[in-house]
Amino acid sequence: MATYKKRGFKGKIKPNRLEEIENKSTTANVFKSLDDGSSKTQVWVEKNQNKILTLVGLVVIVLASYYAYTNFVVEPNEINAANEIYFSQQKYEEALTTENDSIFDIALNGENDNLGFIELADRFSGTKAGNLANYYMGMIYLKKNDYQNAIKYLSNFESNDIMLSSISVGSIGDAFSELNQYEEAYEFYTKAHEVSENNYTTPIYLFKSAIVALELGKFSSAYDNFTKIKYEYSESLQAKNIDVYISKAEALK
Repeated sequence: MATYKKRGFKGKIKPNRLEEIENKSTTANVFKSLDDGSSKTQVWVEKNQNKILTLVGLVVIVLASYYAYTNFVVEPNEINAANEIYFSQQKYEEALTTENDSIFDIALNGENDNLGFIELADRFSGTKAGNLANYYMGMIYLKKNDYQNAIKYLSNFESNDIMLSSISVGSIGDAFSELNQYEEAYEFYTKAHEVSENNYTTPIYLFKSAIVALELGKFSSAYDNFTKIKYEYSESLQAKNIDVYISKAEALK
């Protein structure tokens, strides 16, 4: 029986087998790429590890410093400021009830070891109490007819409290009005009644804005404000005799 040697024979690879080989080859290339990338990353890290550690260290220091500043500087400072302002607040309230201007001076300047609003605002600048001291100073200077200082300190005051914000802005309007600077007064009265719609401050500053508007010849604005008081704030003190003001503004329009 004759036998034949199969020289140079190349058998056909079945399609499924071909796909399997290709998949293995692709997988191998992926792993090789990952290995190469990992090696390059490792080399880069080893080469730059001191820089990386330095940056990480800086981040840790910043976070630690912020935590320390907040817990050991800011919070104790807020507590100290809140304790220190109590004396001046009491004097302010006492001055309001007794109508004694000399007590306002104590509230401003302090007495014995008790700080006044002036030093409080300076020493505890950046705290809530320091900010509040600006409000008190502005209101005291307004009472003392020192309108420039009233404007100065009330302008330094900031508040998220809608009522307090409205009063402080409206009080700046009062100071400008007393200085006969009616354009500025009108601007701040308008801001004051637009801060928030409420039954207390809104009709007050709507009325003041309307009165100044008459002075400035802004008769339509005055008419609108007087009318708004009549229909939207009919229970307010400003609504009494409001028809007289409406008629006046309407006649001048």
